[in-house]
Amino acid sequence: MCVVALALNVHPLWRIVLAGNRDEYHDRPSAPLSRWDGADQHIIAGRDLQSGGTWLGVSEEGRIAVVTNIRTGQLPDPGKRSRGALIANFLRGQYSFGDLDSFNPFSLFAIDVHSARFAANRPAPLVETLADGIHSLSNGLADEPWPRREWLHAALGRWLASENAQPEALFDLLADETALSEDRNHAPIFIRNAAYGTRCSTVVAIDQGGTGTIIERRFGPSGVVDGESRMVLNLQF
Repeated sequence: MCVVALALNVHPLWRIVLAGNRDEYHDRPSAPLSRWDGADQHIIAGRDLQSGGTWLGVSEEGRIAVVTNIRTGQLPDPGKRSRGALIANFLRGQYSFGDLDSFNPFSLFAIDVHSARFAANRPAPLVETLADGIHSLSNGLADEPWPRREWLHAALGRWLASENAQPEALFDLLADETALSEDRNHAPIFIRNAAYGTRCSTVVAIDQGGTGTIIERRFGPSGVVDGESRMVLNLQF
C-alpha cells in the first residue's frame, strides 16, 4: 500500500510538488534516499534491495517518477518484472512505456522535460498525459473511490492554497493517523504497524526554475522516525 499526491503548475512558486508515503513490510531490505553510483549519479532515490529498482526518485536530467501497486487480492506473479525497475529505468531515460503487461499491477506518475504522464496496467494498459492540477494515486484503479487517496488529494490542495506553503509542512499531512473509513481495507494516511506499515514519507518540491529539494523521512516498526535524508535539486527542466 502507498499513497501519493502530485501538483503540477498549481502554486506560483512551486512548479512540481509531490508528497507520498511508502508502505511496505519492515523486514524488506531497502537503502535510504541517496545519490546513486557510476553512470547513475544523476539519480537520487532510495533502493529496493530485494527486487531492485526504486519506488520514487528524481533524476537531475529532469525526470521524476513514483509507482504504487494496484491491489488485486492475489500475490505478485514471480514471473513478472519488478515494478521498481519501471521507475529506475525511467529515471535513466531508458523506458518508453511499451510493455506494461510484463509487470505486476501498478499505477505511476512519470514527469520529464516533455510531459507529465500517468500510466497503469489494470484494468487495461493505459498511458495518458496529465494536465496541470492535482493528481493522486493509492492502491485502487484510477477511477475507484479510495479514502486515502482522496484525503491526501484534498489536503495537498489546502496546503497549496495556504499563505505559507513550505515543503516541511507536508510531513504533517503524511503523518496523519486518523481512520478514514470503517472498512479495514482502507488504512489511514500513516500506517503504524510492527510488521507492515509506513516505511518512509517523501516530499519533492521543484520551483519554476528547476531548483528544489527532496526529503525522505524514514520510520521503524514502531512508527518512530529513525532517519532522514534531504538533498538540494537542480533539475534540467
